[in-house]
Amino acid sequence: MVIDPPYLIFLGDVPDALAAKTGVGIVDWRPEWCIGQLRLDGCQADAGIPDLTIADAKARGVNTMVVGVVNAGGVLPPHWITSIVEALDAGMNVATGLHVRLASIPEIAEAAARGGGNLHDVRFTDERFATGKGNKRPGRRVLTVGTDCSVGKKYTVLALEREMRARGLDADFRATGQTGVFISGRGAAIDAVAADFISGAVEWIAPAADPEHWDLIEGQGSLFHPSFAGVSLGLLHGAQADAFIVCHEPTRTTMRGVSHALPSIQDVIDMTIACGRLTNPEITCSGIAVNTQKLGEDEARALLKTLAEKHDVPATDPIRFGVTGLVDRLEVMAGKA
Repeated sequence: MVIDPPYLIFLGDVPDALAAKTGVGIVDWRPEWCIGQLRLDGCQADAGIPDLTIADAKARGVNTMVVGVVNAGGVLPPHWITSIVEALDAGMNVATGLHVRLASIPEIAEAAARGGGNLHDVRFTDERFATGKGNKRPGRRVLTVGTDCSVGKKYTVLALEREMRARGLDADFRATGQTGVFISGRGAAIDAVAADFISGAVEWIAPAADPEHWDLIEGQGSLFHPSFAGVSLGLLHGAQADAFIVCHEPTRTTMRGVSHALPSIQDVIDMTIACGRLTNPEITCSGIAVNTQKLGEDEARALLKTLAEKHDVPATDPIRFGVTGLVDRLEVMAGKA
């Protein structure tokens, strides 16, 4: 799935900022792609970009209106259909990460046919992926893995991309989840791919590249999570990672949604190397990324120092303290430092 920027971020009439986290995340990481936002009466979220009508957005060169909201059940409220139809009639594409297919709504399907716009259901894909082959392919790849789901894997690779590009390195974020696809403009929601084709889908997302190029692959779930380990393993094999970064939230004792205890960082390092060697015998841990949001600054810095010394790799909170050390280590691995 390839989504054409620039974007108009549709926020509807959501009740709070959390309900607009997809749209806000896109603005945070791809502000240059976000021309404006469209908010209906009563909207309680603001992504901090200009409010535009659909006509204004089209005049400013918008290609795609992104429904940048999340809600319980991933439903599309009926009163949003009018705005989507208007965007399609203006010649825009429309993209959403909701659980309903846009084309399943007759008014939207008819408008897409009239205006020629594409409908992107990011939770789904029409791409026909091959099974993974595991053959060595050129290029360098970094994968984020986790002690749990929702521990910062996406934000870590996005922070890496920003720092690496600032240093003049050839690096691209590779999206494997719905919000990441919006941020990247390309990718696939791996958790919606049939199990036999997960590794092949990741090979498609991060294909053979120039030997100096870095693909920064968004991880999903955890090899230790009973709900998501299958997705995590297929992603690991398809990524053929040269390096991986372990992402961790230090205040959790059990994994999200289940009663299983959180694995240790060392458990994750050992398991990732053991499983990852199938497609890259040289796979290695290059760092640790910790979400320290719930810790005071002194406590956070002390924890990171302890983890770095214990595991002999850089440890940081990518959002709070940056990723300089993580990128330094990757450059050493590549023989650039």
